[in-house]
Amino acid sequence: MSAPAVTAPAGRRERTKATNRAAILEAAREVFSDLGYGAATVRDVIRRTDLASGTFYNYFPDKEAVLRALVDESWREMRARVAEARAGAHNLEEFVGDAYRAYFSFIVEDPPTFELTRRNAGTIRTLFDEPVLGAARDDLHADLRAAIDRDPPDIDGAAAFATAVFLGGIERLGRPAR
Repeated sequence: MSAPAVTAPAGRRERTKATNRAAILEAAREVFSDLGYGAATVRDVIRRTDLASGTFYNYFPDKEAVLRALVDESWREMRARVAEARAGAHNLEEFVGDAYRAYFSFIVEDPPTFELTRRNAGTIRTLFDEPVLGAARDDLHADLRAAIDRDPPDIDGAAAFATAVFLGGIERLGRPAR
């Protein structure tokens, strides 16, 4: 009988921690979108929750850590969607187009994150040394290598792929997007 009593609070404690963290992140998303990261304070974030100020600091040391968590969460989801789109591509057009479609769909599906990103683009750009943001670039590189490299090497296929990327970009510069 004592075993369930011991495990139940631990489960409840974990749920409370997850709920508190999510409340802080959602409040920060709203505050950074409304006020901008530079003008926002930790106090502004806390005011949009039902939590005590001390609770905030149990989860995050400062507002930068909250912004980093928001960016990390968003980029991980976006990267997963783009990787899935690229993996299903059968040709260059799908590889590029479906990846962009996945990216733009992600943005449209989450207006608060889009507004957070739009309003705080300069601040977020300073985080590009962060592993999760650099990882998106590394994902593209790995996906391109996988699309080009073959064992045995497919020189003609690699040359055709690189040529199509290069010439397609030049050719489409003067055309309106469809």
